[in-house]
Amino acid sequence: MDLQLKDKRALVTGSSRGLGYATAHLLAKEGARVAINGRDEKKIKSAAENISKETKSQALGLAGDVSSPDVPEKLIQSVVDSFGGLDILITNTGGPASGSIDSLSEADWQIGVDLCLMTHVRLIKAALPFLRTSDSASVLTITSVSAKQPIANLLLSNSLRLATIGLTKSLALELGKEGIRVNSILPGWTETERVTELMNVRATANQSSVEEETRKQTAASALGRIGQPAEFANAAVFLSSPAASYITGVMLNVDGGIYQGTL
Repeated sequence: MDLQLKDKRALVTGSSRGLGYATAHLLAKEGARVAINGRDEKKIKSAAENISKETKSQALGLAGDVSSPDVPEKLIQSVVDSFGGLDILITNTGGPASGSIDSLSEADWQIGVDLCLMTHVRLIKAALPFLRTSDSASVLTITSVSAKQPIANLLLSNSLRLATIGLTKSLALELGKEGIRVNSILPGWTETERVTELMNVRATANQSSVEEETRKQTAASALGRIGQPAEFANAAVFLSSPAASYITGVMLNVDGGIYQGTL
């Protein structure tokens, strides 16, 4: 299937590793010109070099903490200066701190708001003038299955991902008449560094092992396993591509069937 991504210009944030990296790599493999972003300049430059070498597509590595208020606009401008425009924006961030209502401070909440909500708002707002000139504009927010089915000890994620879902659906309705599609993917447990970190936290709290905590988690999935970043990337790249031109306002679970609701 031709995803019609040849020479499309894309930015994927939070993409030095994990889901973001896998998505950027596949976009480049499909012929898109890709900008990737992460906080560590050395890591993001290396990741961009790897993508370019392995896919033969142009890949640009841009360092910056997207949860800082002034970074998103600068990041978008750097992409536009390099590529001459923007067609696809994928807003991905790291996860917020784990914890309960008693353990999380007000500062933790504010950090979480900047990371899990305002990052998406600022990136989209900065990108809109350029997306409006694209003939295939697409925005994809990366949230979490926790927005539909709360996960124990992830109160910040459970709460703030829902806000981003509301933003995504609202913008799909608001921007649809301008030809800008806005969707979200809600990943479940996928084999990334972030999930390994969470399993280590659980193992410590439960006095068990990472292997045991992973086994318990996979048992809750309909497919009985943890997903791979490439499986997430397959869905993300399709949904962002012109091949999905009549899909907007969708909150797509990519979670191996762990969500048990019907809606």
